[in-house]
Amino acid sequence: MPASATVIGALLGLGTQMYSNALRKLPYMRHPWEHVLGMGLGVVFVNQLVKWDAKLQEDLDKMLEKAKAANERRYFAEMHILQLIKSPRIHLGLLPIPRPKQDNPYSVA
Repeated sequence: MPASATVIGALLGLGTQMYSNALRKLPYMRHPWEHVLGMGLGVVFVNQLVKWDAKLQEDLDKMLEKAKAANERRYFAEMHILQLIKSPRIHLGLLPIPRPKQDNPYSVA
């Protein structure tokens, strides 16, 4: 992959410089050092683009993995709560705490 990116970048730089000379109606190879410079800049640009794309893919995979884990936690938590609500047996964790009875001074006894 790096070799093809390097070749593509060199062709991009060379093509850009030749197109620039053609637009200005100059000889294609007027200053050869400009072509070498353009090829070098094209190589750097395309190789950095490939690195950036690989890093972006890694970051995306990490984000998708985190989102998947969060969705699974949320889904299984909801399913657990629904099972507790629909279950006919009594769960100790859901029972109210018994409070001691207090004398009501307003009650008629």
